[in-house]
Amino acid sequence: MEFPFEQEIILQNDRSLIRPLQADDLENLLPAATANKNLAQYSPAPIYSKDLLQQYIETALQERKNKLRYPFILFDKKANAYGGSSSYMNISGKDKRLEIGNTWIGPAFQRTGFNRNNKYLMFSFVFDQLKYERLELKTDERNQQSRTAIEKVGGKLEGIFRSHMVMADGFRRNTVYYSILRSEWQEVKNKLKAGIYESGLTARL
Repeated sequence: MEFPFEQEIILQNDRSLIRPLQADDLENLLPAATANKNLAQYSPAPIYSKDLLQQYIETALQERKNKLRYPFILFDKKANAYGGSSSYMNISGKDKRLEIGNTWIGPAFQRTGFNRNNKYLMFSFVFDQLKYERLELKTDERNQQSRTAIEKVGGKLEGIFRSHMVMADGFRRNTVYYSILRSEWQEVKNKLKAGIYESGLTARL
C-alpha cells in the first residue's frame, strides 16, 4: 500500500492525540522544545530556540510535500498540552516498510506513559491499517535513554552503522538500528496494551 501523504491522519486514545504537524504549530511546541537545551542533543536538527524550531517545522512540512516524511504533533490529553513531535519517514510502499523517527518529547512528558501511548498508536497504524511488514527505529549510539525507550516498546536491535550521520556540531555519530516485523507485532501489541491498561487508560484507535 502506498503511504497516504495527502490524507489527514489522526490517531488517538484516552491519553494521546496524534495529528499532522501544521505551519502554525510553532507556539504549541515551543514550551516543550525549549524546556531543556539538551533535549535534542543527539539529533541532527536542534530545536532549543524559536528560530531552530521554526526551521524544524518548515523542513518537516516541505518533506511531507515532497512525500519523504509525514510529521505529527503529539498532544498529551492528561496534561492538556502539546508534548513533542514524531514522524513516519524513509517510507517504501513497494517494500511495505517505514521508519518512525525525528521523535522528541519534552522533559515534563518523559517517563509518564505518554511515549508508550504514542508508539502504540503509531505502530498500530503501520501494521493494522497500512498492513506493512517492517517498522524501523534508530538513534545515536550514545543516547542510552532513547535506546532504552525503543527497547521497552518492542524494538529489536539489528546493529550499528558506524560514522553514519553528521551532527549539528560536526560530530559523526554511530547510529543504532532497531526494527519490529509483522510477525512480531502481535506480541509487541499485547505488551504495549498491557502497559497502557496498567496505567489506568483504555487504548483504542
